[in-house]
Amino acid sequence: MTVGTDDLKALTADQVVDARGTSCPGPILAAKKGIRTVPVGGVMEVLATDSGTLKDLPAWSAKMGHDFLGSLEEAGYLRLFLRKMK
Repeated sequence: MTVGTDDLKALTADQVVDARGTSCPGPILAAKKGIRTVPVGGVMEVLATDSGTLKDLPAWSAKMGHDFLGSLEEAGYLRLFLRKMK
């Protein structure tokens, strides 16, 4: 379930994980650690500079049963959003 750009910009994340400057598997390990503190139904935002995260995070989200909501490109980094489903 991908959400529109404006909706992503309006989202308030329950947890922001800053994995900028790390390469694979850094952003996924950071997400795995960060998701523990997010309530079910809550949103986690992952900040990353590794473009591989665009492919890795949706795959990890699906495998773990969470909803990947989409991503935004900022100057020099990515913002990726997912909703904790269980």
